[in-house]
Amino acid sequence: MTGLSRFSLAGRVAVVTGAAGLLGRRHCRALAAAGARVAAVDLSAGDAEAVVREVEEASRVGGGEEAAGAGGRAAGFAADVTRPEAVRELLAAVLARFGGVDVLVNNAALNDKVEVPRDPGDVLRFENYPLDRWEAEMRVNVTGTFLCCQVVGGEMARRGRGSIVNIASTYGVVAPDQSLYARADGTQTFFKSAAYPASKGAVLALTRYLAAYWGRAGVRVNALSPGGVENGQPAEFVARYAERTPLGRMAAADDYEGALLFLASDASAYMTGANLLVDGGWTAW
Repeated sequence: MTGLSRFSLAGRVAVVTGAAGLLGRRHCRALAAAGARVAAVDLSAGDAEAVVREVEEASRVGGGEEAAGAGGRAAGFAADVTRPEAVRELLAAVLARFGGVDVLVNNAALNDKVEVPRDPGDVLRFENYPLDRWEAEMRVNVTGTFLCCQVVGGEMARRGRGSIVNIASTYGVVAPDQSLYARADGTQTFFKSAAYPASKGAVLALTRYLAAYWGRAGVRVNALSPGGVENGQPAEFVARYAERTPLGRMAAADDYEGALLFLASDASAYMTGANLLVDGGWTAW
């Protein structure tokens, strides 16, 4: 296998958690277009099935041998990744449907977002941040990743082959710049919480641990750390983010597809324990 053929996922099965999210649905489409059979996993069965319909429609519109072959091979699964029994049931269902699993993309996460703030204002300050919100983010972002790696990654290790891609964040590497969230008049009602950066830092540490633990078992474990994606945020936030980014813009939702395919496929066959930063240069200065 040489050249572009190393990016092919033909004949492989990819599991994507948080599939109905902004990036999760793009991950599913990219993997299917590369030839994978995709298990789209989300908390809601209806949301997961909606992603499957998007994948199949994109496959029909996109054309090409691998893309066309993906149609009808995606399937939706409902699972709460924070519950061990739910993740074990998910694995059993994926194996029953597809016969194996080769790629795991741990994308499910909770995150306070400036475009859809739940409790803006003093509640989001570190001094006041609710313990239940902290624990909820840790359960999904860290425990959910741990359980999926343990159960699904364990199956890969048993079979002697697999690629795990843990979706982390630039905020797992550098601290949030709270000034980005200020209004034009200098007032501020949104603060990025400590929970998301702390959880993504833990995901990076788990990635390195598992890369060392499973290296001889044929399972590669890497992280993909995206930068911010433009998605209806306030105009002043988008402008500040772009100004702070060397490439001068926020990411588009499809800016991570190439990086994901690289990590999932044999194109990165000699890569494990790494964190691939795709952030427009955000962490370069």
